[in-house]
Amino acid sequence: MAKLVSKTYGDALFETAMEEGKGPLFLEEVEGIREVLVRNPGFDKMMLHPGIPKKEKLDVAETVFRGRISDEMMGFLMLVIQKERYAFLQEIFQYFIDQMKEAQGVGIAYVTSAVALSEAQQEEVRKKLLETTDYRTMEMHYAVEPELIGGMVIRIKDRVVDSSIRTKLNDLTKQLLQIQLV
Repeated sequence: MAKLVSKTYGDALFETAMEEGKGPLFLEEVEGIREVLVRNPGFDKMMLHPGIPKKEKLDVAETVFRGRISDEMMGFLMLVIQKERYAFLQEIFQYFIDQMKEAQGVGIAYVTSAVALSEAQQEEVRKKLLETTDYRTMEMHYAVEPELIGGMVIRIKDRVVDSSIRTKLNDLTKQLLQIQLV
């Protein structure tokens, strides 16, 4: 459900941003709101508390953000609170940020390898991804997972390229188990 909520609200925010030509402004505001929420975990606690009336939550959000963000973003934030979707706000914002980056030609790649890649190797992976995709730039996220044994797994959006030794061994095991001995 979280994915559906974040997509639905994130798409609505993205479409509004594009229709009104305010993509960069909304992106800046979303990042600013996220920063405020990270620095003030008590705000999230209060907004998620079931014992606090919705009206009070709306009033607090109004006091904190009115005049600091655009009217459209304020309206969006109030709608999220009104519809009791505040628990999904971070996911909604992340979806919106991903959509904005996609629209700007920025690809987001998650690369997991068995050992840490050197800077030269990271640059080689980035260049190869730029050559094989339509993105103008790539935002790279690297992680190490020794269980891969060797190789790497690259994820861009819902596309995954898995060239890890772990996966190859698992595939080989499945093939061997399917062989019928006479």
